[in-house]
Amino acid sequence: MTAPVTYTVPSGVRRTRADKALATAFPEHSRVALQRSFDAGLVLIAGKPIKRDQAVFGDTVIEFSIPETKPSELKAVDIPLDVLFEDKHLLALNKAAGMIVHPGAGTGEDTLVHALLSHCEGELSGIGGVERPGIVHRLDRETSGVMLVAKTDAAHRGLSEQFSERSLQKEYVALVSGAPALLSGSVNKAIGRNPNHRHKMAVAEEGGRDAHTDWEVVEKFGKIASLVRCIIHTGRTHQIRVHMKALGHILLGDVVYGWKPDTRLKKQPERVMLHAEHLIFTHPVTGKKIDLRAPLPKDFSRMITQLRKACVPVRIKAKKVAKPGFHPEQ
Repeated sequence: MTAPVTYTVPSGVRRTRADKALATAFPEHSRVALQRSFDAGLVLIAGKPIKRDQAVFGDTVIEFSIPETKPSELKAVDIPLDVLFEDKHLLALNKAAGMIVHPGAGTGEDTLVHALLSHCEGELSGIGGVERPGIVHRLDRETSGVMLVAKTDAAHRGLSEQFSERSLQKEYVALVSGAPALLSGSVNKAIGRNPNHRHKMAVAEEGGRDAHTDWEVVEKFGKIASLVRCIIHTGRTHQIRVHMKALGHILLGDVVYGWKPDTRLKKQPERVMLHAEHLIFTHPVTGKKIDLRAPLPKDFSRMITQLRKACVPVRIKAKKVAKPGFHPEQ
């Protein structure tokens, strides 16, 4: 455990809970970490362990320590990562398509978590009491692009709050089947579990969780497909895939949601054509704005090239105020 820390509740505090007093005074420690201290009997007043809801007052002296971090049971595996940004608090990477984020039943030792345990060796502070990277959001196995990972409790808490409060900007590019009649629009349709296929999601007429996606067409490839930019204001499972299907434009390669091989394409997509291209967030510790972009992977670029050769592409004229993100000339 860490060396004991002595804290005196400020004079003038009439009454508050001990866990709230420590959480306010030590924001670098997550509430989970402090709760582990209480549970382990490491929070003391006058040498005696106290509970989380113990009432404390001004000038009360509290002594506490943080329990040691348990080593992860997972094996660290040296897998190359495309790192976009990294410091002692967090890292951002360009996840490759095909890489599973979390280990689980049926997965091997080639997940993102296995790779991060190797990449961040000796730098993880023990999120939740276990030495492991803090995955604050996920990308589907076949989706490529920007992902954030916390190294510390403070970074994990701060990033999680930004995702919860929807204060980040998340921008994706997708290749969808067909050509939308409109050049842009918004989809505000709740998403829930498909009642007939539990591994799929669906637009929910009743229940479900609210989901909001803004989209605009970047380039049209005849009637075969379109390159679409999507900004998501919520983070529901399969959100873009479900919302674009609801518009009648299934993502290329998305067999789960009904895409079928197109005879007009010499080479069919080998995965869902979705890429998390752009992410803007506030650094949870320094407060600086971080603006990250993940270049299109080769398979995505090759598919665009093939579509351009298959028809006469129509590039949509940029608006006067250009949005950040993917541009067709790149």
